[in-house]
Amino acid sequence: MLSKEDNRRLCHVGPETPMGAMLRRHWIPFLESGKLLAGADPIAVQLLGETFVAWRDESAQAGLFDRNCLHRGASMQLARAEGDGLRCIYHGWKFAVDGSVLDMPNVNDPQVRAHVRGRTYPVREAGGMVWAYLGPAESEPTFPLWPWLDLPAGRRLVVPHVQECNFVQILEGLVDSSHLGLLHSNALNQADSTELTFASKVKSMQHNLAPRIEAATTDFGFYYAALRDMIEGDGSIRTETRVTAFITPFTVMNPNGDVMVIIVPLTSTRSLFWHVFWSEAEDINLEPLRSRQLEFLGLTDQTLEHFGITIETIDRPENPGPANNFHQDRIAMRASNSWSGMPGLVEEDIAVTVSSGPIRDRSRELLVAADVAVNRLYRTLLGAVDDVGSDPVANIAWDVIGGMQADIRPGDDWRPLVPGLQIASAPATGRQTA
Repeated sequence: MLSKEDNRRLCHVGPETPMGAMLRRHWIPFLESGKLLAGADPIAVQLLGETFVAWRDESAQAGLFDRNCLHRGASMQLARAEGDGLRCIYHGWKFAVDGSVLDMPNVNDPQVRAHVRGRTYPVREAGGMVWAYLGPAESEPTFPLWPWLDLPAGRRLVVPHVQECNFVQILEGLVDSSHLGLLHSNALNQADSTELTFASKVKSMQHNLAPRIEAATTDFGFYYAALRDMIEGDGSIRTETRVTAFITPFTVMNPNGDVMVIIVPLTSTRSLFWHVFWSEAEDINLEPLRSRQLEFLGLTDQTLEHFGITIETIDRPENPGPANNFHQDRIAMRASNSWSGMPGLVEEDIAVTVSSGPIRDRSRELLVAADVAVNRLYRTLLGAVDDVGSDPVANIAWDVIGGMQADIRPGDDWRPLVPGLQIASAPATGRQTA
């Protein structure tokens, strides 16, 4: 369990918080590139407890502006889009996406304009997403050079959804292998009837509901392995090993080897969940593979809108949530047609995660052996908060880190499976949590 104070340090992400300060030193994906049209109106963006304004100029350069105009604080969401910059409607100050001041109608002294810069933030576009860096300029880290970013658009599938809870609650589920065979048993039971590569890699988890969990701390976060002993038809035993990588502060590489998720805190109680799938051989972002993959996971546009988990629909009062039991289908549950009463994998995860409250009270939880990686997650994040002055990505080998799945002999060590596994010289700093 965590103390209430450590839980607060773990979960609150505003600009004056320890966690917020650490998160701001990383590149953060905040918007789909396709949502930002050249010359269109500026868009309000929530990120780490603050509101910003995103805009793309006529030359297709994306920018992220502070919501408040540098001059007298009027909202830049109200600004005029004028080709090469945004013009505040209050006094007409005009700023380019890089912060350059293009015009100051009420200022005659040209020296003022020459020495002033608007409040904008470094922005990069990669993988169909717009990323921003919000931390100190002198501490800007290397951009995350994940190999999938260079794949053609047809070979990568990026889908976001929004959840009404703290980002750590979502990360916990992503490093918790023991829930998969139960909560997601509906989908796993159907995996044999689909040709999806993703489904074939996860279907066996329903056959062992109590995997052994082991973890190894690394310089970038940690790896954890879920070890499931499987009895073959001839009576022999193999140990199915699924290894997940957690990259501080919010990235998880799934054991399938071609799945990444990034959990971005919009506020302390609302999170943006990025699903990233890729393939070097198949056009998974083109039909028919795109629809098949999204239907299996519960990530189709229709499902996301119906469940109210897009930026556009998240605030609808009728959305599935704690007040209406997430529209759980109890009739299907009683008829044994559905374990959870939820329509898909994503909806199942959302229901159990959000149902524990916007920020879960971890002083009341009881961690067991299956929660080794959850405990490691707490320690790793609190350690990163305590060590906020260091370079957050100094030792990341972008092309080596990843999840993986393989069979080993019972009793064998799983660590040699991990290419380039560099065990940290010392355990992650931070408080003991269990």
